Amino acid sequence: MKKIIKYVMTDILRNRIVLFYTLLLFATAFSMFSLEDNISKGLLSLLNIILIIVPLVSIIFSTIYVYNSAEFIELLVSQPLKRRSIWLSLFTGLSASLCLAFLVGAGIPVLIYQANATGFLMIAMGVILSSIFVAIAMLAAVKTRDKAKGIGASILLWLYFSLLFDGLVLFLLFQFADYPLEKPMIAITAFNPVDLGRILILLQMDVSALMGYTGAIFRDFFGTYTGLVFSFTILFTWIFVPVWLSLRKFNRKDL
Repeated sequence: MKKIIKYVMTDILRNRIVLFYTLLLFATAFSMFSLEDNISKGLLSLLNIILIIVPLVSIIFSTIYVYNSAEFIELLVSQPLKRRSIWLSLFTGLSASLCLAFLVGAGIPVLIYQANATGFLMIAMGVILSSIFVAIAMLAAVKTRDKAKGIGASILLWLYFSLLFDGLVLFLLFQFADYPLEKPMIAITAFNPVDLGRILILLQMDVSALMGYTGAIFRDFFGTYTGLVFSFTILFTWIFVPVWLSLRKFNRKDL
């Protein structure tokens, strides 16, 4: 298992796309902090990049990598190795590589300019979101043999989590404006790890006042120890469930 993880990580870290992704994050992060007089503004600008670019690169790259590694996976399956070990090794190698790329690209600038609780939370969210979207990508890839359909499904999933989900929530808020939906919104955020990460970081940055009464509700819950435990439990569930579902599919799949 360790040899497979090492091979996958070595292969990915030498990939030009991953190197470009790392350099892009590094240059963007430094420019965000350098151009803004207030470090908090630079952190907010970088937050938008992390919540959009990191999931996009993680899900698209991982989907393509799984499809391109089909022959390698078939070779491993023909060996006396458990399918569970092969699939989990592939996930670990993919997620570790993309998390390392994020840590070098965005983590170093954040630690230089904002080495506090907010900076560490933002780095943690970037790492967790990278792992979540790698897990979702592997589930999308194992569900269909067609590469075009798999990549298309990954793009649609990214659009849903990054853009469409917020639109649906706003639609519900407008439709049921006469009802108190602030507390149900806490449960709704559990269905989108991107929004959950955004809320946690904004609350840490003390800008929840800009969110009005809803922000006060979020602070009363997510700002507590119970809220933090709930949030990170949900985020790690978003990693575990797709990996478990994709592993079940892979174990039964006829290669």
